[in-house]
Amino acid sequence: MDLKDMILQIGQKIDKIKDNLQTEEATKNALIMPMLTALGYNVFDPTEVLPEYTCDIGTKKGEKIDYAILKDGEPVILIECKHWAQDLSLYDNQLLRYFGVSTAKFGVLTNGIIWRFYTDLEKPNQMDTVPFLEVNLQALKDAQIEELKKFHKSYFNVETVLSTANELKYLGELRAVIQTELTDPSPDFTRYVVKQLYTGIVTQRVVEEFQPLLKRSISLYINDIIADRLKVAMKESEPANKPAEEPAEELEECATDDGIDTTDEEMDAYHICRAILSEYISPDRISYKDTKRYFAVIIDGKVTQTVCRLRFNYRDIRRISFITEDKLEENVDLPDGDLSHIYNYRDKLIEIAKRYDK
Repeated sequence: MDLKDMILQIGQKIDKIKDNLQTEEATKNALIMPMLTALGYNVFDPTEVLPEYTCDIGTKKGEKIDYAILKDGEPVILIECKHWAQDLSLYDNQLLRYFGVSTAKFGVLTNGIIWRFYTDLEKPNQMDTVPFLEVNLQALKDAQIEELKKFHKSYFNVETVLSTANELKYLGELRAVIQTELTDPSPDFTRYVVKQLYTGIVTQRVVEEFQPLLKRSISLYINDIIADRLKVAMKESEPANKPAEEPAEELEECATDDGIDTTDEEMDAYHICRAILSEYISPDRISYKDTKRYFAVIIDGKVTQTVCRLRFNYRDIRRISFITEDKLEENVDLPDGDLSHIYNYRDKLIEIAKRYDK
């Protein structure tokens, strides 16, 4: 089994076992040690993976970090572990202190699901406050697996990883800035864009008038890109209708679905959902079922495998309903009816798709 399959296997079992992991130690045994094993390290060999590594911090003697990965007897990677349900943002300062008194060049903070990788790009021997790589095992991307390979025992080289860490760090930060501007354009960004087309003086009032227009324009442009790419990539899957697999209430509704008008707005939202879900499953498995009450995004042509329902029939509300494990609906209203906000629920959409794909 290769690295990708091993890591995906760990990610797929998280939902099944996490509720049984009541302690940090259980999290280590069930999630973190298997990950280190996937990366080629013998977790039972203290010359490779040393548990409870001592890091003396000033006058505090005997401070211990959960694991140190050793090379030639010296620590090269420090790993601080937390319980799977804990918010890692509360503990990065703890890893920072250990990093500062160690010869290790990399620090890892993890709860077994989220893995954050740090180094000292800003100041030598002082750990950065922002990780250069963050991986969520429940929403893994191929590009992230390629970066994880660099930490595999067989390939690990300090200089090689450092050479890409700086690029990864700024790529991540740039992506965050772009995402923020595309979701909610700032006054400065709006001013820059408006200057390209507005002939008068760009006053604060002009900026405020153009901000909602710019936001809407960005949303429409993104939707157009997604729609065009999907049309080029494949022929649209026809919505499947398999009454034998549909619940009785769905069958009854489908039987009376005459005169349904599938709107452009519903299709734009569908294309966004499909683009997101395509990160995890094949696009040809994703289709939709339009009814008089809602527009459903489904997998494998089965309404019993509904990922979400779009309820755009209200005059001023654009609502998306996520299907919970209990077959209930978790409703979210999109701010200002802006479809681009669907991207903010990427992880939730993929999580639901994974549930049906078990």
